[in-house]
Amino acid sequence: MFDDMGIIVRSMAYTFVAIFLILSGYLLARFFGDKRVREAEKRARELKEMTEREVEARKKEAELAAKDLLLKLRTDFEKETKERREEVLATEKRVQQKEENAEKRLDLLDKKEKDISTRLTALREEETNIKQKGEQLEKLVAEEKQRLQTISNLSQEEAKRLLLAMLDQELVQEKATRLRRMEDEIKETVDKKARNIISTAIQRCASDHTAETTVSVVSLPSDEMKGRIIGREGRNIRALEQATGVDIIIDDTPEAVTISGFDMVRREIARMALEYLVSDGRIHPGRIEEVVEKAKKEMENRIKEEGERAAFDLGIHGMHPELLKLVGKLKFRTSFGQNALQHTKEVAQLMGYMAGQLGLDIKIAMRAGLMHDIGKVVSSEMEEGTHAIVGGNLCRKYGEPEDVAKAVESHHEEVEMSTIYGVLVCAADAISAARPGARAETLETYVKRLENLETIANGFKGVEKAFALQAGREVRIIVDPVKINDDEAIVMARDIRKKIEEDMEYPGHIKVLVVRETRAIEYAK
Repeated sequence: MFDDMGIIVRSMAYTFVAIFLILSGYLLARFFGDKRVREAEKRARELKEMTEREVEARKKEAELAAKDLLLKLRTDFEKETKERREEVLATEKRVQQKEENAEKRLDLLDKKEKDISTRLTALREEETNIKQKGEQLEKLVAEEKQRLQTISNLSQEEAKRLLLAMLDQELVQEKATRLRRMEDEIKETVDKKARNIISTAIQRCASDHTAETTVSVVSLPSDEMKGRIIGREGRNIRALEQATGVDIIIDDTPEAVTISGFDMVRREIARMALEYLVSDGRIHPGRIEEVVEKAKKEMENRIKEEGERAAFDLGIHGMHPELLKLVGKLKFRTSFGQNALQHTKEVAQLMGYMAGQLGLDIKIAMRAGLMHDIGKVVSSEMEEGTHAIVGGNLCRKYGEPEDVAKAVESHHEEVEMSTIYGVLVCAADAISAARPGARAETLETYVKRLENLETIANGFKGVEKAFALQAGREVRIIVDPVKINDDEAIVMARDIRKKIEEDMEYPGHIKVLVVRETRAIEYAK
């Protein structure tokens, strides 16, 4: 029984222990569960606070970024607005300037129109006055004729001669007066513009002063080479002179041989051939002919290259190959000591400058300037005319524009100038030829030109003395004041100028000065 009680007690004890353990476990589990819940809630609160802080920080960053973007956009907008405003102001300023220029041009046109109307009115009045004077003159002539016949009993032929003499005197006076007036009007409107254009062209053309001779010198390595050039009994030098058409001069000049000839092409071929022979050392008639032929071919290529280089330097394209060859040949021609190719290039440049000033076609002008003297290359081999006319025909033959051909053939006024380019070629040619140092004349040619000037001036009636001054740039004529009056002196100056232009060839221009003066001389004794 006690055993049963013990078992019951132990069972109850176990039960109490189990209940206690269960309660303790429950309490512990609840305690740790509440602790975990509190920790989870704390962590949740911390995460929430952290998230809120991060959201707030990102919100502030977004607000700052939005403010920066807004500020940038506002700055860009203000900058673009300012630039647009400046562009609009500049455009308005340009438009205003154009309107002012247009108004000025309109005012200028109005003034010119008024001036033209005034001149037309004056011309009409002058024409009316001239008609009235003509009628009065006819009436006076008739009355004078009748009076003379009545009073002096002159015959009709004698009266005619007397009236014609009187009319000649009046016409000379009227012609001189009209010439003065016309020259003054032309000078007022033309001289200033022409001086500006020509002076601008001269200032922009900077060229070397060149002078060519009629000899070339070939250097030799030693004087022994002279004997080899001469050859046995002179056969080598004769073969060389015959093949090249020049004179080979071998004198006492040390280590040098002189080549003489007026044809620069032949002289250059001879120089090239002689240099080849000297460098090679083999000098005999057969070798000489071979080398001369080689030099001729090289000379043809060089001529072509010179023409192409001149056209390229001036920016001229599309020229016929034959014209380029003719231009290249000008490299080996001279005129009064001035190289012909250099002269034509100067004329082309001057033509371009003046054409640009006048608003003309610069390409046409420069082509005409470059080719204005190509007739000189072939004129000696042709009989069609002067070098100007031959050059114009060559331009037409090889497809150059008609304006170029007309300018070339008329630049020496042998053909009437039908285009403005002809006038420009004439002016540019004179500028290039007349500048200081451009040309060199022989003493004989110079003296002959001075004598021709004085002879032409002395051939006019009433001339006492004539003097050629300033190297032929001026001729001064002293006339008899009894035989020539002031009006006749003006007419004489123009007549002498025309005679010089017709009978003489000269570079530049010549000033004709007629001097009429009366001197009263008394001697006190």
